[in-house]
Amino acid sequence: MKKSLIPFLTAILALACGNSGIEPVSPSQGGGGTTPVTPVVSKDNWAALADSCTNVLVSNFLDKSTGTFWSTPNDIERSSQYIYWQQAHALDVLLYHVERTRSADPNGAAIYLDYAAKWVVNYANNYNRTHRGEGTYGGFFNQWTDDMAWICLTLFHISEVAGNASYADTAREVFDRYIWPRRVVSSKGTGLYGLPWTDRDEDRNNLNACTNAPSCLVAALLYERYKVSGYLDAAKMLYQYCIANMPDTERVEEPPLSYTQGTFGEACRRLYHLTGDKAYMDKAGVVLQYAFTSNRCTTDGIPRSEGQDMDQSIFKAVLIPYAVNYVLDANADAHTAQTIKEKLVLSAKTLSRHLDRGRYPRMYCDYYWGTTFNGTTASMGAQASGASLMEGVARLPE
Repeated sequence: MKKSLIPFLTAILALACGNSGIEPVSPSQGGGGTTPVTPVVSKDNWAALADSCTNVLVSNFLDKSTGTFWSTPNDIERSSQYIYWQQAHALDVLLYHVERTRSADPNGAAIYLDYAAKWVVNYANNYNRTHRGEGTYGGFFNQWTDDMAWICLTLFHISEVAGNASYADTAREVFDRYIWPRRVVSSKGTGLYGLPWTDRDEDRNNLNACTNAPSCLVAALLYERYKVSGYLDAAKMLYQYCIANMPDTERVEEPPLSYTQGTFGEACRRLYHLTGDKAYMDKAGVVLQYAFTSNRCTTDGIPRSEGQDMDQSIFKAVLIPYAVNYVLDANADAHTAQTIKEKLVLSAKTLSRHLDRGRYPRMYCDYYWGTTFNGTTASMGAQASGASLMEGVARLPE
């Protein structure tokens, strides 16, 4: 639950921020136990490992009756009641998998899309039931503004992958009814609005990046789909709010966290394509590259562990798809895109070396990709982040 993020943010302020290849892994095939594997970078090999990591996520953390995810394998710790915003990023892994594999495996894609439909029917495990009587959109209401924004982004993703406009329409209702009405005037500039973290009076001036960056991206996607100028105005305003509150030109917030760097980068990239203003794409490259190159965000050249809480452990699952989108964008700065691509591949190679193939289908990703999981209880957030990395690298060109 969100209250767990508060001590984390307080604590983190004190921190400075082989030739054998990758083989497909199946339940009957190990792959070397804890022996490190030096991967050969090939499209087919990355795809096979992405398949395996995503299957580990589905096999161990997905409640197939509801389409929602547990925080621990088979909810062994009974700690999944408040897992809501994280549901968005776990489901995104499955959606990227569908996009990558549906032509070769239409039946598997259909199964995953059925899970997505169940996810929507069950309101992504939303524990707040106060607005369910208002319609489908009411089931996604939450006092945490950022929770709703993350959910809206995944509703858009489901809509795109499934070809079903109703999911995007629901996201629109959530934004129109519950997110945008919360905006308040910021002290950062005349007529500049931002969104508070919650709807509570004490948070009225708590207009943080983890709320305004995803909401900016939601507004951009709304304009892209519905062509209502007010959405573009909202996206531009939230962009300006984020810019006004950045500690410097590269950090979206202090401390710099991978999920806000990634989300703001994607919002900037989308705004570039909506407006043609190159300044947006330039900013996207700056903040995304920072997440992969700053020693505030990395350990030994790859994204660091940001903590073992369910909030913290899933942060990288937010960053990775948006970083990949930038690399794949023909209008991205070539040098920046190449730098990010190299860091993504290095991260995937590192994670590959630290996956215990002998434990498949419990081949869990650790909180930091440079270490092998050896704990007693695995984390859905860590697994979603690792699977997101492999799905992302499998999307990259050679």
